[in-house]
Amino acid sequence: MAFDGIVTRQVIYELNQSIVNGKINKVFQPSKNEILLGIYSNQKNYALYINIEASNCRFHLTTSQKPNPQNALNFCMLLRKHLIGMKITSIKNENLERIAIIELEGFNELNDISHKKLIIELMGKHSNIILLNENDVIIDSLRHVDKLSGSTRDILPAHKYISPQSDKISILNISSFEKFYETINSKLSDMPIDTLLADTFTGISKSYINFLLENLNLKSNITEKEDLKKLYETLSNILHNISLTCKEWKYLNKDDYALVINNNVSPLTVNFFLDDFYLKKESKENFITYRNSVLKLILNELQKYTKRLSNMDKKLEECNKKDSYRIFGELITANLYNIDNSTNIDHIELSNYYNNNEIISIPLDKKLSPSENAKKYFKLYHKLKNACEIVSKQKIETKTEIQYIESIVYELENAESITDIDLIYNEVSENFLKNTLKLTTNNKKAKNTKTNSNKLDISNVLQYDIDGYKVFIRKK
Repeated sequence: MAFDGIVTRQVIYELNQSIVNGKINKVFQPSKNEILLGIYSNQKNYALYINIEASNCRFHLTTSQKPNPQNALNFCMLLRKHLIGMKITSIKNENLERIAIIELEGFNELNDISHKKLIIELMGKHSNIILLNENDVIIDSLRHVDKLSGSTRDILPAHKYISPQSDKISILNISSFEKFYETINSKLSDMPIDTLLADTFTGISKSYINFLLENLNLKSNITEKEDLKKLYETLSNILHNISLTCKEWKYLNKDDYALVINNNVSPLTVNFFLDDFYLKKESKENFITYRNSVLKLILNELQKYTKRLSNMDKKLEECNKKDSYRIFGELITANLYNIDNSTNIDHIELSNYYNNNEIISIPLDKKLSPSENAKKYFKLYHKLKNACEIVSKQKIETKTEIQYIESIVYELENAESITDIDLIYNEVSENFLKNTLKLTTNNKKAKNTKTNSNKLDISNVLQYDIDGYKVFIRKK
């Protein structure tokens, strides 16, 4: 299921049991879309991880370490200034929205009590992290948006914070099945139940509804009141008892997960399950992205070599005509005594003694005499003969390179880890990019040579000592 309002609510419930009343002592920003808060609570250290990437937006406690940039980003420095030393007083969520409100309390520069809020909005590509002062005015946000860029509200420093608006209904406000049925009845025949519920109520994903339908042995196009009642009661039981019932998350097919009720799970089960789940998911995505990038590099090289091989085949096809050119030259030379040695002749017909004296038509260059045409054919023959030898060797080498590249592609397709791809990439870099590196080295040498040439030639300079100073005068 997606990181929807149900997941958000359960994560917040566990956070309230663990890090509320804890103090923020560290702030890191591993990348432009990630924030990591170090929190000391109940004599334990916790790390709250926040990610606002469109495909994996989420927040939860984590035990995974993230590499940090050597120089902290601007928003990280701002959070360090405002949050370090602040105490978390509460973490709230309203109406199953994918929004977390972290309320903070601490002291400002004048030792007066200060209140701030850190808002985490998980809305796909519109996700954001926003820091507010005690009057709900935006201090700053990780992403700046305004109405001029198409947004429905301004998320800019010194602007009043406005919560995102939605036309959806909170299912938490539905007190009975009759009200639930009345809300969706008019659209039951227009769309599947998973789409209908996801479009009508906040915080419910289609994937979770499908999971419940599968567990209840119900179809996606249910319209019967009894079936709908069974679905409503199951969903309502989960939503209204998050703080009373321990929840467990389990893996489903296709790298998905879902919530099930289990009273024997340990605290923070959901947070650390999500940590493991998304760590594996991101590792897999990074692996695929890295592999595809290296594969693209290799396939580009393979395309170059394949094109080169095709050009070589065309050249060798042309080389097959070399014997014909030699024969043309020999026949013209053997019959020069019998040919008018003048220009403006476009062809000549001679007996071919290599083929039972059959008459052969030999094309000529009008601008050249027959003897000059003969020389031209001999020159072309020798050129193609040499080219044939060179290209034949190059073709063997190119075929070997193509076989090598194809073996690299096979290894890459069977790679199982980023370490495997690293080894392949290093091998590819050493073999495919060495010409580029060589070119760079030569450029550096040329640059150094040019620099050295501008140095003063002291052999053509007069030197004098005047009042303790050295004076150099260049000779003409």
